[in-house]
Amino acid sequence: MSWWLSACKVPSENAKQQAEARQLQLTKPTGSLSELERTAVLLATLQDTAQPSIERPWICIFAGDHGVMEENISAYPQAVTRQMLQNFTSGGACISVIAKEYNANLQVIDCGSVGEAYDYAGVERHCIMQGTANFAHQAAMTEEQCEQAMQLGYLSAEKAFATQASIYVAGEMGIGNTCSASAVACFLLNESAEKLTGVGTGIRAEQLAHKKHVIDQALALHQEYVQQDAFKALAAVGGLEIAAMTGAYIRCAQLGLPIVVDGFISTVSALVAVRLNPQVREWMLFGHQSAEYGHRRLLEELQAEPLLKLNLRLGEGSGAGAALGLIKLACSLHNNMATFAEAAVIGDKV
Repeated sequence: MSWWLSACKVPSENAKQQAEARQLQLTKPTGSLSELERTAVLLATLQDTAQPSIERPWICIFAGDHGVMEENISAYPQAVTRQMLQNFTSGGACISVIAKEYNANLQVIDCGSVGEAYDYAGVERHCIMQGTANFAHQAAMTEEQCEQAMQLGYLSAEKAFATQASIYVAGEMGIGNTCSASAVACFLLNESAEKLTGVGTGIRAEQLAHKKHVIDQALALHQEYVQQDAFKALAAVGGLEIAAMTGAYIRCAQLGLPIVVDGFISTVSALVAVRLNPQVREWMLFGHQSAEYGHRRLLEELQAEPLLKLNLRLGEGSGAGAALGLIKLACSLHNNMATFAEAAVIGDKV
């Protein structure tokens, strides 16, 4: 049996009841903090404690290149993927600043970028392949390569759990990966590229039309192989980093480590994870709704309520990272507000 089919940890009903009872005693009208209350209770449930916290966040950036770049579907050259690896570890990237802001451990994993061997301080290099194959003409990965990429996510989650991380964020870097993620989403939702494909890093209208055409051709090419199988969709048109995030999400849920899902590409990985192992869904918080065209549709499919809507479209885990501030605030309010008894406020309503 594939490891990703193993059962996930069961969230704590006892902790949920304790957290809900505390919310009823805090000096505010019941439900008045809405999503902040819901977030605190959910995190308490997942962390099995009446006092949730995110003092030890773990952020992992998975990187990989994409053969479909041969089809001219991105506004940026493929070399940017590897250039950004150094930017992550030197502290210059958006997610690097966010990680520092919340005292998060930042792990950077190269699942398979294009180029010669290198030794960048702080980058874990695992060259499964030098970028995926061009899925417009053949499968992006073999099933073995896809499993290897998922294993990288598995190991990242294991490492985070071993260091007693309180919450896990997966981010991605890979020029061309919105095209790959859109193709995976089309298979999972049985919809056309027209409904699920956006501008990614900012391409022109004619390039967007071409990108949709490339995806629709790929869907037709791989349909007989994929059928309704989420893993085969991942192998056929996915990316190494997309597969790695899928593996990370599943292993986090199996270990009992809460997840904050980022934007469009991360949410595609989240949907693959849930299709492979439905119990994973219980361990997910959703950081934001991005500006990417198909993200709202994916969130609807997962019955997810994102914490933020800032029209971001960067990736890197940046939206989930931004949401950490809101999650931290939710925990602080839950843990530190006075109860009616402590504040000597009469009655249970204010």
